[in-house]
Amino acid sequence: MYTGKTPDTLSPPPDAINPVLTAQDVTDVPANFVADPFMLFEENCWYMFFEVETTLDKGPVGKIGLATSTDGLRWKYNKIVLEEPFHLSYPYVFKWENDFYLIPETRSVREVRLYRATDFPWKWQNTGLLLKGRRFADSSLFRFHDLWWMFSDAGNNTLRLYYSHDLTAGWREHRQSPILKRNPMYARPGGRVIVTDNTVIRFAQDCQTSYGKQVFAFTVTELTPKIYRETLTAEPALTPGAFRWNRFGMHTVDPHQLADGTWIACVDGLGER
Repeated sequence: MYTGKTPDTLSPPPDAINPVLTAQDVTDVPANFVADPFMLFEENCWYMFFEVETTLDKGPVGKIGLATSTDGLRWKYNKIVLEEPFHLSYPYVFKWENDFYLIPETRSVREVRLYRATDFPWKWQNTGLLLKGRRFADSSLFRFHDLWWMFSDAGNNTLRLYYSHDLTAGWREHRQSPILKRNPMYARPGGRVIVTDNTVIRFAQDCQTSYGKQVFAFTVTELTPKIYRETLTAEPALTPGAFRWNRFGMHTVDPHQLADGTWIACVDGLGER
């Protein structure tokens, strides 16, 4: 867990004992690792969803696990809450009009699927197909100026942008998409897109030298169905640390603003097993 004054300037707080979750905390399946955390705060409780990689007869596969916390610093693993016959990861969870939704990465079936909670946070139902036909990776959705927007990656080097008036249907590709091509440093989404005070911040994981080496932040300076512009912040938002859990890389961040204006975020790290 990281905290900071802004969503793109985060660091470990002194009262967090990182890492707050590891593969050893998973009790219902044999876990190789945990990754891609996203969380929500609801009725005085934090709910964190994340990839749990386990190994089946056909090889490694990702499932979506759940952990809970009352203070955002100390977490308890609960159980696997979403699984399919194919790989799931990057569980991008959000709330809209009193319903809870989750968009996991399902690139192995070349789809972007929308799941809705039928019993939050335990049960999820596939309620729609938003996009199909590409190997969509780490799709990251947000609402801005009365439209829905979605970043998605292909091959760690191509960033595409889509938008729709309706969350569940009518998605179309932006006229400037792909926004980035042949750019493994900045293309792949690296966490929740933040919208505050009419400002949009997107995160990207650096895959140039190795997968998920560090995370960069971009401020979107213009966003309409016809125009997309962004600027890179001066420093990476997340860099590898000096600890065993994040020594080799960091690649996902999910910041949330607290009542006092500061930010808390779940992050993941690649380290020694």
